[in-house]
Amino acid sequence: MVKSASRPESTFADGSAPAGALRSMTGFASLRGGAEGCGWLWEIRSVNGKGLDLRLRLPEGIEGLEPALRARLGAQVARGSVTVSLRLTRGAGAEALRVNPAGLSAALAALAQVEAAARGIGLEPAPVSAADILGLRGVLDPGSEAEAPDSAALLAALLADLDPLLAAFEAMRAAEGAALGALIAGQIDRIAALTAQARIAAEARRGEVAAGMAAALARVAGGAEAGADPARVAQELALLAVKSDVTEELDRLAAHVAAARALLAAPGPVGRKFDFLVQEFLREANTLCSKAGNPALTGIGLDLKHVIDQMREQVQNVE
Repeated sequence: MVKSASRPESTFADGSAPAGALRSMTGFASLRGGAEGCGWLWEIRSVNGKGLDLRLRLPEGIEGLEPALRARLGAQVARGSVTVSLRLTRGAGAEALRVNPAGLSAALAALAQVEAAARGIGLEPAPVSAADILGLRGVLDPGSEAEAPDSAALLAALLADLDPLLAAFEAMRAAEGAALGALIAGQIDRIAALTAQARIAAEARRGEVAAGMAAALARVAGGAEAGADPARVAQELALLAVKSDVTEELDRLAAHVAAARALLAAPGPVGRKFDFLVQEFLREANTLCSKAGNPALTGIGLDLKHVIDQMREQVQNVE
């Protein structure tokens, strides 16, 4: 068996995968090959998806190809909408046709009989071309069964091409993932910096909050007919303090930053975990904004929400 294949299209000349923990759900690779008198073109492409969605476009008549391909892809790809197509063509030798003398004689005799019958009732049949005759059943012989490709050998050759094809596909997904990782790492750093700024702003507003609570206490004491209940006043002041304290939100944001950095370095698919973590980031940023009560702290909270939303867009493409 003679086999030839071109190098898969990839972002790397040697077909190797670049370093980096994250993998993108976006990728493409193609590969041309040939064996058993046939030529083929493999193409694989993927986009983001909630789970693994495999769509195969394969020629009929190659028994065992589809289950083998599904098994290989399922073992290598965790998430994404993946489409694999295979275009198979026969070589010149396999496609050669020859005239069947007996079939040609029978077809010409039938044509002559039809023409004679038509003229017998006064009809003049239209001229028949050689192409018309070749199209009649039995005139052309598609060749002997010995010229058909060996199904088992063809299947083996096609499956052998999956290794370089999937290597190129994974190389592109890894390259895209490395780019995503760099963007997300920068966004995490920005969130960490804004969290630190929020701590400074929260500390700076401490006097403002204390003055506000003192004013609230004065209003309560001044408006009470028989004097304020000290226990109730203490309870209300404690409630106000809790409502305005953002320490827990800032602590959780810092913890989420550490978790996000750990995910960037973690092996295997982390897209689902990242997606959940981004939701937690956004929850804390929303709470920070609602508790801010201060223009500077509110502005930092809005900046946090903007960066987190940008990160969420990138995370949607992580496997």
